[in-house]
Amino acid sequence: MLTSELEFDLPADRIAQSPSDRRDGSRLLVYHRSNESVSHHHFHELPDLLPPKLSILRNDVSVLKARLPGKRPTGGAVECLLLRPAYPPETTWRCLLKPGGKTAKAGTFGIDGEYQAKVLESLPSGEYLVRFDLPKDKDAPSLAQRIGSLPLPPYVQRPADTTDEERYQTVYAKDANRTAVAAPTAGLHFTPELLDQLETDGHKLYDLTLSVGLGTFRPIETERVEDHPMHAEEYFLSPSTKSVLDDPSLKRLAIGTTCVRAIEHYLGQNDPFPKEATQTEAQLFIRPPYDFLGIDHLLTNFHLPGSTLLCLVAAFLTPGQSDGLDKLKELYADAISKQYRFFSYGDAMLIL
Repeated sequence: MLTSELEFDLPADRIAQSPSDRRDGSRLLVYHRSNESVSHHHFHELPDLLPPKLSILRNDVSVLKARLPGKRPTGGAVECLLLRPAYPPETTWRCLLKPGGKTAKAGTFGIDGEYQAKVLESLPSGEYLVRFDLPKDKDAPSLAQRIGSLPLPPYVQRPADTTDEERYQTVYAKDANRTAVAAPTAGLHFTPELLDQLETDGHKLYDLTLSVGLGTFRPIETERVEDHPMHAEEYFLSPSTKSVLDDPSLKRLAIGTTCVRAIEHYLGQNDPFPKEATQTEAQLFIRPPYDFLGIDHLLTNFHLPGSTLLCLVAAFLTPGQSDGLDKLKELYADAISKQYRFFSYGDAMLIL
């Protein structure tokens, strides 16, 4: 598949810059694969649209305030984006620096009385290895939560504000899992009331944790999709969630592509300890044609042109076949014509 096939025309005003007034007030396009029918709804209608007694899997990761301010020794401003720990102990991190070249040349940056950091290495990926000296905080995430800001996606053309601190997190995000630099955005539409209704209706909710990384926003830059080097993301599955994945009699709904990556990676491995928790990395590039191992239904947002997420959703539309991208473009064109909002703060699509 050529990467150029993943492009589509999206008017700039369809890119959501802010969340909807209510989480469950966003719109919801529903596609039935069995008869190729399309219907249009609002997200609060979700309980009435689902098949009965699903096992619903969600990513409970929390977004870290990963943008750290700092200054070089000359006084020049630095923005450091924490990506993930590089070595134990967690004082050395893979980071993005802005400006990168000047900061790397200076060698150090920080804020007096808060922290100092040393640039250890420039990596081929454009990232930097940075070691932190933290007099007040025991680790970099604690520092970031105290003085940092949320890393909104690059297409949100405004700085993060107090509204984002609430709305760029799912209502089921766990504070203990502040390891993501981007939200699992399909989950942003849920409210506590809606989750309660799903459980009342007989659905069961299960958590997993996948640390969404910056790679989720990176476009495919190779000419052929198959040549794209897929980024890795760490995930954790508890024994209770694994038991759901190991039961072929259950029907499963994944909330978002991050859940799909973790589930499909896990089921594709020969796990020798099925009753124990699993913590590993998924470096799985799902693209057409692909036969899914553990997902029956998918709830997802509308994704960027030229992205790996577009490939995953296209594969899910027609599992095991190569024509899913054509169908996805049809659905996206319909959504654009009906004024749906796209990307992280946009509307959603349910594939049944």
